[in-house]
Amino acid sequence: MSVGVIVLAAGKGTRMKSDLAKVLHTAAGRTLLEWTFSALADVDVREVCVVVGHQADAVAAACDPTIRTALQEPQHGTGHAATVGLNGLDSHEGPVLIVPGDMPLIRSASLASLVDHHVSEGAAATVLSVDLDDPTGYGRIIRVGDAVSEIVEERDATDEQRRVTEVNTSVYVFDGSLLAAALDRITPDNDQGEYYLTDVIGLLRADGHVVQAVTVDAEEGIGVNSHAQLAEAAAVLRTRINAALLDDGVWMLDPSRVYIDADVQVETGARLMPDVYLEGATSVGALAEVGPGVRLIDTSVGPGARVQHAVAMSSTIGPDALVGPYAYLRPGATLLKGSKVGTYVEVKGSEIGVGSKVPHLSYIGDTTIGRGSNIGAGTITVNYDGFAKHRTVIGDNVRIGSDTMLVAPLTIGHNAFTGAGSVVTNDVPEGALAVERTTQKNVEGYAEKRRRRAEGDDS
Repeated sequence: MSVGVIVLAAGKGTRMKSDLAKVLHTAAGRTLLEWTFSALADVDVREVCVVVGHQADAVAAACDPTIRTALQEPQHGTGHAATVGLNGLDSHEGPVLIVPGDMPLIRSASLASLVDHHVSEGAAATVLSVDLDDPTGYGRIIRVGDAVSEIVEERDATDEQRRVTEVNTSVYVFDGSLLAAALDRITPDNDQGEYYLTDVIGLLRADGHVVQAVTVDAEEGIGVNSHAQLAEAAAVLRTRINAALLDDGVWMLDPSRVYIDADVQVETGARLMPDVYLEGATSVGALAEVGPGVRLIDTSVGPGARVQHAVAMSSTIGPDALVGPYAYLRPGATLLKGSKVGTYVEVKGSEIGVGSKVPHLSYIGDTTIGRGSNIGAGTITVNYDGFAKHRTVIGDNVRIGSDTMLVAPLTIGHNAFTGAGSVVTNDVPEGALAVERTTQKNVEGYAEKRRRRAEGDDS
């Protein structure tokens, strides 16, 4: 059965001590809000309304355009937020799922099971609960037999009720019509002077309706209210991601030292060494080896490539290419099959052709390099004249001598050479050698004269 969904995302999250809205903080590459949306994947969703408040415009902008938002202003508690969200749905009929926007560990299967249980039992409300060794701070689930009689917030609970370890996760499924009627009846008669959504449970029970609870693993109930809890949730998410990849045949020397975002793709047979960070839309092909000491952001690594001690952003590393150690690929770097970018090389907005090599100590910016070329140590493509960027084009099978300055705009023809230490400012024809250097002059006895001057002996 299809459900209406209300996502509660209006809170400021004062314990985060951040100017950023709580639900926009990230864990494993997704915002808390995005994790909430992804948890709906297995649920037959009819419509979604996100209740916004603090930084409403920013939170609304983070939602898909098809998702509507409703403003809770001022904020008078979870019951008030539910009312705002319910009014934002087209219909109150049928099941309504209410999910906080700050619980990234809820599994999609758990939400689907919650909805299925609610429908099969014909319940007025069904609560998602967890059992905690230390339930401090959570609302307690009070049962009579198998049914839920009420949910009591800790500040309002008796000593006996505080000993209950089954707690509320703030995830519910309600009969929409019954929820609407009950919300009209709740009052702010509590220590906080707020409208509690949990009071709806007691009202439904008092009216003779069935209220159920479905218990899931404790980690799924972790809410994020501080940076410490954010780090805890992120660690769990990374463990889940790595476990799934290991099951798919990805090799990791030490999974605890591999950090992979949720949307990263890693193919079977890839090898991940310690201290690897794969972020954003990164992908790693089969039999590629990444690490140690690598950070890749929105970067693709082709099959059989090897990357070690390197940073790459918005780049493409082709099949069998070699990167590092200590290389830096900036946005727009493209390495074709079998190419190499080696030690202390920086590449930006450039294409390194098939089998071409930039082994060490070079800067390659706004450059196209053909097939089979070799760029000597210390080469710099001088791409900026102080006003605009210019491009360098290097042909196939070119040999650039060490310590060469290639001053763009510039074209080096196929099979050409440049002499070591040259400053090349004019195009080099195919098959030619470009040399630009002054004649060497040796000053005999210079070292001895310098020593004497340093000692004050001018004789």
